[in-house]
Amino acid sequence: MAAARRLAPPVRGVALVVISVFGLLAVDGAALPLGFALCGLVLVGAAVDFWVGFSGRGSALSLVFAVLRVTAVCVTQEWTGGPLNPWALNMLTTTAITLQWEWRPAVAVPVTAGLFVVDVSAVGVDVLGGLLPRLVFECLLARLGFTLLRRSGGRVDESRERRSALVRAEALASARHRQEREYLALLHDTAATTFLLVAAQAKEMGPERIAAYARHDLAVLTGTAGGTAAKDSAVDLTASLRAAVRHGRVSVDVRAEGAALVPASVALAFVRAVREALVNVERYAGVDTAVLALRCERGSRGRVVVEVTDHGVGFRPEDVASSRRGIRGSVVERVVGVGGNATVTSRPGAGTTVRLVWPGE
Repeated sequence: MAAARRLAPPVRGVALVVISVFGLLAVDGAALPLGFALCGLVLVGAAVDFWVGFSGRGSALSLVFAVLRVTAVCVTQEWTGGPLNPWALNMLTTTAITLQWEWRPAVAVPVTAGLFVVDVSAVGVDVLGGLLPRLVFECLLARLGFTLLRRSGGRVDESRERRSALVRAEALASARHRQEREYLALLHDTAATTFLLVAAQAKEMGPERIAAYARHDLAVLTGTAGGTAAKDSAVDLTASLRAAVRHGRVSVDVRAEGAALVPASVALAFVRAVREALVNVERYAGVDTAVLALRCERGSRGRVVVEVTDHGVGFRPEDVASSRRGIRGSVVERVVGVGGNATVTSRPGAGTTVRLVWPGE
């Protein structure tokens, strides 16, 4: 609707100027001064139409000039060529058509009827049989076309709103799913791991060590284990991984050169996935050493590859039960959730390699 109100006045202004130029060519020599005066009025009205179209203000002023131009040409057509000069007729019909786009019927219909009466009064009822059907037909056609266009635009708007609602719902569901996966992974990494450890080694651990594990798990689950970087800030993944593996039970040989800058959420996912991989080394590999290799391709913000390798007993990944969430939830899904991918390669007697990849910015 706003576009129609901005477009109709300039279109009317240009059309009436062109019509007036051709109308002036048909004016007799004695009436040329009057013809030039009418063309001057049309040019002033066109300037007003363009100002209204570009500024979006003054629609009422544009309507006043539209009525004034048509009235002036219709009243004076007896001296500017009479019915043989179609200047007045084309001015009237063009103005009536553009009014259908710019104004509601409550305004457009009375104004058009008034201009029609002015033209008939000036020329006489002889033109009634040809003018009235043409004017009614053109106005109805203009109104119908504009109504269909407006309804089509409304349907497009509704369709876009539905698509936007579906996208929002999908994004919300995806966010909830990621949160649920992260929570399940955290539960596995903390409380569930501690329960299993206590069940297997309760006598050897002692109450103080069990309490320390419990305090650590509680701090992680409640978010009080230490601040994290802002979600979108750049974090040095190399430094984060070095700090994460420094105090573990497994001796880790870190092989990395230079800084690998990644978003904080990616760094957090990689750190937690590497921790889970080292926990698995401690529990199941039968060795107390591992190698952590990191390489960054195409600069510090390029593709990042992290590998955790041990030379332990190994296992068959395909034999791991689907109910076990250590590899799938705490490693693979965690990295996939931030846009990366993770693979676990192992076989009995040949050790295990956990490969984490982030494609970069």
